[in-house]
Amino acid sequence: MTGSIEQGISQTHGNTHILHFLVRLPRSMAAVWPYLATEDGLASWCTPVDALEPHLGGAVDLREFGSGRLTAWDVDRVAEYTVEGGRIRFHLERDGENGAALRFTHEFQGEAETEQRWRARFELLIAELDGDS
Repeated sequence: MTGSIEQGISQTHGNTHILHFLVRLPRSMAAVWPYLATEDGLASWCTPVDALEPHLGGAVDLREFGSGRLTAWDVDRVAEYTVEGGRIRFHLERDGENGAALRFTHEFQGEAETEQRWRARFELLIAELDGDS
């Protein structure tokens, strides 16, 4: 099974931009979770992480996005990082027998991020998971 980026939606409200993606991943939620919620996992496909305290209210410093706090944390399901540059939310759901669906939201100000940059990151995540078999 390979992953796929099925949906990418971009919205703008004033100076606030919101990107949404649905990414189908070739591994179980338990296998995907470390890629969304650990320093090494995030660094392997998304951004270097200078700090990550894995609990609600914990400190986080995502090098490309800024520092802040974990504002939602449901182990194996939801990790939300609210940083200076906005809010990044990963929400995992089961997808069939052995897969996971990632519902992703990035809310930010300005023009720093693009749908294409996130698509490229998700391609890296899929490649990491494919290589992890």
